[in-house]
Amino acid sequence: MQTDYRKIDHPIPPLYDDESRILILGSFPSVKSREACFFYGHPQNRFWRVMAQVMEWPRVPETVEEKSALLHASHVALWDTIASCEIKGSSDASIRAVVANDLTPILKAAPIRQIFCNGATSHNLYMKYLFPTTGRAAVKLPSTSPANAAWSVERLAEAWQVIREI
Repeated sequence: MQTDYRKIDHPIPPLYDDESRILILGSFPSVKSREACFFYGHPQNRFWRVMAQVMEWPRVPETVEEKSALLHASHVALWDTIASCEIKGSSDASIRAVVANDLTPILKAAPIRQIFCNGATSHNLYMKYLFPTTGRAAVKLPSTSPANAAWSVERLAEAWQVIREI
């Protein structure tokens, strides 16, 4: 139904600092992430479990402060490809009327060596809207979303090990 769509502006600022070497881009925050005002807020999303395993963090971070500490210590910047869009709930498949985020502030402030996309939707959006501006290739990683049920946390962590090479 047409009325199920909502136009939403991205409510979460990018997380980065002047030592970020890796930029991980999602597509757009889920309903749970928007409610939490932080990335990957749905408890079934495996992002934080995967990052803790890949970065050999002592335990899976639970609070925003712990999650931010993991990213800063690992020199990882985090944001999304979309600044605003029309979306049904949390469904990436429903995204339309996309306005892309401007990555320039991050790319100017931080020595980003590689951009990674969390899943196919993020990568497709990056290639369509952001690559023409940045001219920088992005590596597509398997999505940590619970919708990607074919991938276990262990399998995801193995695929995501590539970020440690940067």
